[in-house]
Amino acid sequence: MTASSTRIRRAACGLSAALALALAPGTPSLARPVAEQAGRVAAPTPGSNSGGDPYFPLYGNGGINVSSYDLNVRYNPTTDVLTGRATLRIRAAKDLSRFNLDLVGLTVRSVTVGGRKAGWKRSRDHELTITPSAALRKNARFTVVIAYDGKPRKNNSSLGSSGFHPTPDGAIAVGQPEAAAFWFPVNDHPKDKATYRITLTVPKALQTISNGLPSATVVSGDWATTTWQHKHPMASYLAFMAVGRFDVRRYTAAGLPIIDAVDPSIPANVRRAINTSFALQGRILTSSSQWFGPYPFETAGGVVDNVQLGFALENQTRPIYDPRFWGDEKEAFVNDSVVVHELAHQWYGDSVALQRWQDIWLNEGFATYAEWMWVQQEDGISTADIFDDFYDNIPASEPFWKVRIGDPGPDRVFDYAVYARGAMTLEGLRQKVGRDTFLKILQTWTREHRDGHGTTKQFITLAERISKRQLDAHFNAWLNTASRPPRPANARRNTSKAQRQAARAYVLRWHADLQRRLAAGHHR
Repeated sequence: MTASSTRIRRAACGLSAALALALAPGTPSLARPVAEQAGRVAAPTPGSNSGGDPYFPLYGNGGINVSSYDLNVRYNPTTDVLTGRATLRIRAAKDLSRFNLDLVGLTVRSVTVGGRKAGWKRSRDHELTITPSAALRKNARFTVVIAYDGKPRKNNSSLGSSGFHPTPDGAIAVGQPEAAAFWFPVNDHPKDKATYRITLTVPKALQTISNGLPSATVVSGDWATTTWQHKHPMASYLAFMAVGRFDVRRYTAAGLPIIDAVDPSIPANVRRAINTSFALQGRILTSSSQWFGPYPFETAGGVVDNVQLGFALENQTRPIYDPRFWGDEKEAFVNDSVVVHELAHQWYGDSVALQRWQDIWLNEGFATYAEWMWVQQEDGISTADIFDDFYDNIPASEPFWKVRIGDPGPDRVFDYAVYARGAMTLEGLRQKVGRDTFLKILQTWTREHRDGHGTTKQFITLAERISKRQLDAHFNAWLNTASRPPRPANARRNTSKAQRQAARAYVLRWHADLQRRLAAGHHR
C-alpha cells in the first residue's frame, strides 16, 4: 500500500543548507559524502529491509539502531480497533537515503522524521519503508513519529500463534519469534534492543498489564490510561500488552515489587493452582539469583489470561502463561516448573538476548536446566540423574539425536531437542568442570552480557577461559552433531533404584507436558 504522495528530495550538499538544517530542533543531520574514488562521491544508500538473520529474513532491518520506543496505544475491544502513535529514537548506522521498519496489517496515517513529514510506502505486508525529507548522516540521532490504526491480527504458523490475540474481555499481544510488528512499528529482531515506555488507554472497566512498572491510572470519561515503563533494554518480541479484567496482586518478594494478574473467569480450582505456583516466585528468584547472579531487572511477576495460547512466554519482567499449564492442583510438580523456566529466561534470553536465532539453545537449554536445578533443590532429584534418564531412555536411533541444536534451522527453533539436549549440554559441562566452576561460568555470562547479547561462540570462549580447559570437543558433540554424543567421562552411574525411579517419573511428566504443546506447534 502506498499512502503519502510526498516526493523525496535529496539533501542539499551546500554548507549553508547543512548549517541551517542542523539548527532546526530535532532535525536529523544531512548526509555527507562517505567515500571518494576517482573523483566520484558515494551517495547515501537505503537501509536493508532485512535484519540479516537467515532464519527469519523478514524480521528486523539494516542501517538503523533504535534506542527507545514510546508507544501511545488506545484499544477498544468492542470494535477491535487499535489506534497508536509510536515515537522511536533512532541512530543511523550508515549514511541513509531511506530505512525500513516492520509493521503488519495496520494502516499508517502519517510519518515524520526529525519533525518533518516523510515519504513512506508499504510492501510485502511486513515492511514500512520511510524516506526522510533529507538523507541521514551516519551516527545521526533522530526521532521518528508514526500515527497508525486498524484491527490488529494474529499470525498462525508452524511455530505457533503470535501477534494480537483477542480474548473474551480484551486482547493480548504476545508471541515468539515475532509479535511486536502486529501492534506497533518496530525494528523486529532481538539484536536491536531498546527501552520501552508503553501508554495504554482502554475502556475504564478494564485493566492493562505490560512490562516494567505502572504509573497511576488516569480516568477521563469512559477511558482509563496507564503508562508502563521498563528502564532496561529489551528485545522487541518481549514487549507485550494485555487488556481485560484481572485480579491484580501487588506485593514484595525477593526484595522486588511483584505484580501478578490472573483472569477471574478462569475456573476457581485452576486459579488456586496458579496462585500456589505464583506464591513461589520469591523463592524461585532467590534461588535463581544464587545460581545465575543478581536478578537483572527492577520488577517481576506473571500474567494468566483466560485464552488458549498454547505456550508460556518470558515477556521481560512479566511472563504470560496459558492457564492449561495448571489443569489440576495435583500437577504442581510440573506447574511450578513452568514458572521456574520463564523466570530463568529473565537472565537467559531477556537480559542476555540472542544475537541470532540460530543460538536459541542459549535461551531454552538454560531455562530447562533451571527447571532441573529447582527439582534438585526441592525434590532431591539430581541434575545428573535427570541427565542419565534422558540419555538412557532415548535410543540412539531416535530423531531427538538428529537435531543439531547449535543450528537447528528455522522450522525447529522450538524443537523438543533444543530444550532437553540443551540442558544436557549444560549438565555435561558441569560434570566436566565441577559445580563451583560451572556456577562461576553461568554468573559471569549474565554479568558480562547483562542488557546485551550473547552467541554460542562467546559462551564457549567464556567457559574455556574460566575453566582453563579446552571444551571444543564437548560443545561440538552436543551442539553440532546429528547423533548421540558419548556419555561424559565422569557421569554419575551409582545412584540407587529409588533415585532412578524418581528421575524417571520426573522426566516422563516433563516430557509429556512439553510434547503435548510442541506437537501442536507451540512452545514455551
